[in-house]
Amino acid sequence: MTDASSIDDTPTTGQKFAAEVLGTFVLVFFGVGAALMSGGDYITTGLTFGLTVVVMAYAVGRISGGHFNPAVTLGAVLGGRLPWSSVPVYVGAQLVGGLIAGALLFGLMHGFEGYTSEGNIGANAFGDQSASNYAMWAAFALEALLTMVFLYVILAVTDERNELQALMGPLAIGLALSMIHFASMGATGTSVNPARSIGVGVFGGTDAIIQLWLFILAPLVGAAIAGLTYPLVFGHGSEPVPGSGLSFGGGRGQQATYAPPAGYEQQWNQGQPPQQWQAPAAPPQQQGWGQQTPAQQWAQPPAQPPTQAAPPAQTAPQHWGQPAGQPPAQEWGQPIEDDGEDGRTQVRRPD
Repeated sequence: MTDASSIDDTPTTGQKFAAEVLGTFVLVFFGVGAALMSGGDYITTGLTFGLTVVVMAYAVGRISGGHFNPAVTLGAVLGGRLPWSSVPVYVGAQLVGGLIAGALLFGLMHGFEGYTSEGNIGANAFGDQSASNYAMWAAFALEALLTMVFLYVILAVTDERNELQALMGPLAIGLALSMIHFASMGATGTSVNPARSIGVGVFGGTDAIIQLWLFILAPLVGAAIAGLTYPLVFGHGSEPVPGSGLSFGGGRGQQATYAPPAGYEQQWNQGQPPQQWQAPAAPPQQQGWGQQTPAQQWAQPPAQPPTQAAPPAQTAPQHWGQPAGQPPAQEWGQPIEDDGEDGRTQVRRPD
């Protein structure tokens, strides 16, 4: 019978790919679908996007982390949470999921008589292509800003120092996405997710495709700012993943091997000796006086002074380094009686 404890439940690359495809598909299909079916109602659309993130994060977050968004993946990489080598898998899966959702919405919406997809597929827009004629520079700034805020929320609630990350993390992220939709739907239709914009934008006609660059670049800029600045402002909850951040290789792997265990920072701040950071583990018998290295003798003096400098009043000094074979009386100046029968000497002659 197979031992359950020996089963490796680490998600494979294929499982992570599938989780991101599924999560992104559900997010785009239900989120944009709600916008189309409700006529762009802010409350309906915002809550649907937020609730979808919550549901799918709980469902497949344990497998891939529940990104469903290339901007989130970029922020996670720059924040030290994910290696660069995972980016192609994650982003590729997110684009596939978004495009599948867009294709299905495009087909299903044609069930309405007289439907035309150009301008009616839920594509993000600015300028004269948006209902509010929102300026391009403002659209870029808004999308970058909102994505940065979104990534700050994600990085904060998934920080290992946050005790409620597993239970409340998806809920906080979903609420943040709903708030972002409430604040920006009237301007750009709300992207903060290149996979969402690409997934439906390619079916929205030439004008929608031409404007896709802004809804790809602006979220990535906002995510990069958040990913780079979060560790600088709030610190790392754990050692950065090797090959993440601004390190494109695996150079941090060796450094992580020698990182002190969790909790040593507190001991250091409380005045503990630095040997707790540096001294390697060794068997107890190797800590004798005669086996210390010069560096150890100078770094940490013994609790008792050496007997050579201050002889104790008691006997048995040979334990502390007296040369073998010499009688104690010659070392400490105590004469030995020849008869040894009066009981006044410390060392008695054998019968």
